[in-house]
Amino acid sequence: MDSVNIRRAQPSDAKDIAYFNRAMAQETENKDLMPDVILAGVNTLLNNPAYGFYIVAEVNMKVVACLMITTEWSDWRNGLFWWIQSVFVLPDYRRRGIYRQMYLFIKELATNEANVCGFRLYVEQDNTRAQETYIALGMQQNPYCLFEELKANVDYYRKAL
Repeated sequence: MDSVNIRRAQPSDAKDIAYFNRAMAQETENKDLMPDVILAGVNTLLNNPAYGFYIVAEVNMKVVACLMITTEWSDWRNGLFWWIQSVFVLPDYRRRGIYRQMYLFIKELATNEANVCGFRLYVEQDNTRAQETYIALGMQQNPYCLFEELKANVDYYRKAL
């Protein structure tokens, strides 16, 4: 495989990242994300580093994968967890170690951040292939179950056909 370049995303990557998010939601949850909402959301994060950041992977100058990092303060550990979210690799580039390279890249970034205490992510319960990848990289399943409640009128997707 051609060499992979892993880097922090720039505002010029917003359209690719928004496309990847839409493709991921369709593939994993059968949701059709609203293009204007997801693009605005991607741009908001790219322009507000306090919210987090994106990592992208390029092959031959083409962005082929991304992930998002957001933070969660842990008072128990007096440190930040970096939450790995919105992971997507274009289908033709899967099973080539690109996610592994992105994960190692963020681990390296974290070595320069004294207040980062670890990494967390959530994964669809049925996505066993992804779970196997995370375990192979040294992550462990924790005993927590994720819950959420959205405020009324938060519209971000249309039911897919």
